[in-house]
Amino acid sequence: MKIGTKSILFGVHQFIWHPITVGLAWRKLFRVWPTWREWVCIFVHDLGYGGKPNIDGAEGKQHPVLGACLATHICGAESGSLVLFHSRDFSRAFGATPSKLCWADKYSVMFDPRRFYLLRSRLSGEVNEFRDNAPEYQRKERDIFWLNWYRAKVVNINEIRALLRR
Repeated sequence: MKIGTKSILFGVHQFIWHPITVGLAWRKLFRVWPTWREWVCIFVHDLGYGGKPNIDGAEGKQHPVLGACLATHICGAESGSLVLFHSRDFSRAFGATPSKLCWADKYSVMFDPRRFYLLRSRLSGEVNEFRDNAPEYQRKERDIFWLNWYRAKVVNINEIRALLRR
């Protein structure tokens, strides 16, 4: 089974748990619950990882396309953009600003219990890819140290809110 499929079935992007944490992050960041259209976007935004051989590689970076198509079909073009531009890579490629979903998605790790996140990331194999693809993280220590380092990168809610005001 490919890592992208494992991710959405039982890994970091698990299709039930991850949307809940993204919804909680949305509430914390924007001080309102997502609308029903935004909830649809939250639930479909990472489904494109299915069948992908990697998360951060060329194939994995194409994952927003499926979710954007689904969101557009269900809710309209604006929702498709919300999903497509939850990826900073897609945002850069199109000269667009990352969507609100981007920031809620990144901040969602703060709502994931550490042990549960690490369990899922180890089962799917994602933690190895995440650690290998984090150039700022040079130490090859235990997974918990990497997760704490990553969480420290996204913990500053005021920085995120400042990015959103730009």
